[in-house]
Amino acid sequence: MSLIDVFMQDCTILNRIKTSDGEGGTYTKWEDGPKIKAAIVLDNSTLARIAEAQGVTSNYTVTTSKNVELEYPDVIRRDSDGETFQITSKSEKKSPMISTMDIAQVTARRWEITDDEGSST
Repeated sequence: MSLIDVFMQDCTILNRIKTSDGEGGTYTKWEDGPKIKAAIVLDNSTLARIAEAQGVTSNYTVTTSKNVELEYPDVIRRDSDGETFQITSKSEKKSPMISTMDIAQVTARRWEITDDEGSST
């Protein structure tokens, strides 16, 4: 077991299900999808704080295994506390194939999910 594995927690990828509301619009429900292991870390560096003051909300780094494909606008839930995060980048940061480390990283923001999100599409 590596040090990175120690920080991994159980998380769930949430699937967005859009359904017609019968009046020309839609509503959105969220259902549990696959379980993954991820380390979710807040970036509270000085630069991140400055960016946050300027409106940037992607101040979390999500580390997973390379076989987990996360990208915008995926949503994950940390199972230990129910906190939800929306992925804000592509999974472009991956350990090299030759490396013994099996990690990929994306950025995310804390995201509040509602059980019924109405939209007028």
